[in-house]
Amino acid sequence: MFKCLLFGLLASAMAVLGGCNTMRHSGPMSDHFDGEKFFNPGHRSHKSFLDVLKWKLTETSVPWPEEISLTSAPWENKKVSPGKVRVTYVNHASILIQSSTQTILTDPVYSKRVSPLSWAGPKRRKLPGIPFENLPPIDVVLISHNHYDHMDKETLRRLQERGNPLVLAPLGDCRVLEDISGLRCEELDWWQKRAVDEVQIEFCPAQHWSARGMFDRNESLWGSYALQVEGKTIYFAGDTGFGNHFEAIAKRYPQVDLALLPIGAYAPRWFMKDHHLNPEEAVKAHQVLGAKKSLGIHFGTFKLTDEAYEEPAQRLSEELERLKISKEEFLAKDNGFDLWLE
Repeated sequence: MFKCLLFGLLASAMAVLGGCNTMRHSGPMSDHFDGEKFFNPGHRSHKSFLDVLKWKLTETSVPWPEEISLTSAPWENKKVSPGKVRVTYVNHASILIQSSTQTILTDPVYSKRVSPLSWAGPKRRKLPGIPFENLPPIDVVLISHNHYDHMDKETLRRLQERGNPLVLAPLGDCRVLEDISGLRCEELDWWQKRAVDEVQIEFCPAQHWSARGMFDRNESLWGSYALQVEGKTIYFAGDTGFGNHFEAIAKRYPQVDLALLPIGAYAPRWFMKDHHLNPEEAVKAHQVLGAKKSLGIHFGTFKLTDEAYEEPAQRLSEELERLKISKEEFLAKDNGFDLWLE
């Protein structure tokens, strides 16, 4: 995401940086909100624009292919029977979760670039695993934070036009979406719950940050989600560094059936470590959560950082082998892969 903000700074205009309403969130102070800004409890780190310049001037980025073909079979919409949950990796942090009564989509991104600029910034290298026109009707959208690769306004606008889903977002983010006519947006604080029919959704902590432009850093919250659906617990980590929030979540949810954990966008470590898991840390998070199964996300679609295209999945495989963990316990699959929880 710093790469996106770098392009925005060079453009030198907040209007170009997404046209955000700069009115700050107002609310009571808490252990993660000081009255003006949100922060990570016990871990206040800040990378300045000079750090961004240092990264870009010294980067050892490995090139990616311009276009990467999908290896998964074409996705088919199938009826989900009661007691079952279908989970499909669409792309990046976009996950489709289907039960017999509800269809949920996390951090939907279908745009060609994840940037405040239509002509610059990280561009798509791989198609989504489900074409937009093939998506089933979406009941609920979960937004983890407001970075462009997670809160894609154009995709949210398209979803609103085709079906009016309920959008759940962190504190401070609904204001950014006010120009999407008719959008139903509700904000959540950490540990706040929302029930949608039989699905229980809780917004949980993450170790990250927020910004849409140059002057709104940490004016909205970030986080993760725990879902209880059809007797199964699914944890969606969003974007996060490794922190003690995983232990807190494990205490609240001692039986995680599926954890959706980011494994990409982590290099260089001096710059990314505080806010992005690498594959080894993702395995550690999997263990702390006690997840029965995990699925790697946030890799292979957009080149956001320096690592090679193949590296996240390779390093994940090597770490699982080193720890003698079955590779079926923590999967790294292509866009369009789906699994069933029964």
